[in-house]
Amino acid sequence: MPRTSDTAASRVLRRALAPVAVAVLGVSLVASPAAAEQAEATSFDHYVSLGDSFVAGPLIREERVNTRMPLLGCLRTSNNYPTMLAERLGVAEFTDASCSGAVINDLYEPQFSDTPPQFDALTSETDLVTVGISGNDFGFSEVLLECAKQSLSNPIGDPCADHYGDELDQRIENLRPEVSQVYADIAERSPNATVLAVGYLQILPERWGCWPSTPIAVGDVPFLDRAQTALNAMIEEEAEAQGAVFVDVLERGHDVCQPNDTRWVEGLIPENGAPVHPNYLGMEATADFVGETLGLPVPADEAA
Repeated sequence: MPRTSDTAASRVLRRALAPVAVAVLGVSLVASPAAAEQAEATSFDHYVSLGDSFVAGPLIREERVNTRMPLLGCLRTSNNYPTMLAERLGVAEFTDASCSGAVINDLYEPQFSDTPPQFDALTSETDLVTVGISGNDFGFSEVLLECAKQSLSNPIGDPCADHYGDELDQRIENLRPEVSQVYADIAERSPNATVLAVGYLQILPERWGCWPSTPIAVGDVPFLDRAQTALNAMIEEEAEAQGAVFVDVLERGHDVCQPNDTRWVEGLIPENGAPVHPNYLGMEATADFVGETLGLPVPADEAA
C-alpha cells in the first residue's frame, strides 16, 4: 500500500520496524549506538545492482566524492541510490549493472553491443542484490506521453482513461510471469544473496495534478496513480513469492507537482535529472528506504 505522508512519525515507525525485516532476512545487526553511528550494521561483501533508469539515475547533477565514472551509454551516474547504499554498507565489491531504458530482456541479453546482460554481474559469491525493473516493460514513458497528448483535448476530464480503458491493468497482469521469473533466476544464480525488489517512487499525485506544467488531465491523474500503485503491488507480490523482500518507496507528497526542495521525481520540464525520473533527493530517499530495510541508520546529515 502507498504511504500517506512524509511525516516524522512515519519515519520513526519505519525505523522501529526495520530490525524486524532485517531479522527475517537474516542480516547481522550491531546493537550498540556507537557501532550504529559508524554504519557497521551489516556484513555484505558482494553487492550487485540491477535495473532501469529509476536505478541508474540519468542526468543528476550533484557532485559527490566518488571515484566511479558514469557509464555514458546507460546514463548511469554515481548519484544513484545503489552507489550511495554501497558506500554506507562499506561493501568490498560493488557492481552496478543498471542501465537507463532497460527492460526485463536486458537482464538476459545485451542492451547495447558493448553492454553485457545485467545478470552476468551475478555470481555465487553475490550476497546482496537490489532490483528495479519492469517500468519500461509496462511502458511508463509511452503512457505518459500519450496521456499528455490526450490532455490537450480535455484538460479537466479523463481522456486518457477513456483511451486506455482496462489496458493498463491488463499490461500489469501480463507482466506477472516475467517478473516472477526474474526473481527466480536471481535466486538460482546467487542462492546465498539477500534480494531486495525496490518499487517505483510516486510520479503523480493522487488527484488534481499540475496541468499545464505537467500536462495530464485532471481526471487522468488518479487513473495513472492507480496504475502505478498496481504495478508496485504486482512487483511486491511476485518478488516475495520468490523469496525476495519488497522495499516500498512510494511515499506520498514527493511527486512531480511538488516544489523542487520536496519532490523526488522531476516533471516533464526537469531542473535536476531526466524528465519524469528520480532527482538527487529521490535517490537519497531511496537509499534511506533500502538502508532502513537492512538495518542501517539514516546518515546524520539527513537526520538532522
